[in-house]
Amino acid sequence: MHSSPLPPKRPARPPRRRRGFTILEVTIATFVMAFGISTSTYTVMSGFKTLDVARNITLSSQILQSEMERLRLMDWGDIAALSGTNEVDLNAVFTTDAHLAAQFTLTRTVSDVAGKVGEMKEILLVVSWTTVDGRPLTRQFKTFYAKDGLYDYYYTLARS
Repeated sequence: MHSSPLPPKRPARPPRRRRGFTILEVTIATFVMAFGISTSTYTVMSGFKTLDVARNITLSSQILQSEMERLRLMDWGDIAALSGTNEVDLNAVFTTDAHLAAQFTLTRTVSDVAGKVGEMKEILLVVSWTTVDGRPLTRQFKTFYAKDGLYDYYYTLARS
């Protein structure tokens, strides 16, 4: 009789272990994720604040320009009648958005130029507002208004 050899026995495998994450690894991963999310949230909020400031600087510049153009259209008699510091009604500037008119304050200061009383006025415009995080900001513009125009002033009165 011919006997066939039995196949060799394989060595017994150790039982398969299921490895998972330890509590320490999960805790560290949680802290890393929380740090990443909070940092990105802070960055987005900072970006929105910066965008708000930039938008309001642009609006304040437009308010100043609008008021300067309005003053340039006035004749000397109307400019000479202006004096002291007055708050300008911005509802006339923002006719369609009362919220914007309430957000900004425009102050106009008109004074005589020393040595040129009755001939020239100094006009200072100051726009102020508060940012979304409560910081007060201002922009200002100063100009001079001469009785017969600056061109005429420089080429006639200033030379005499």
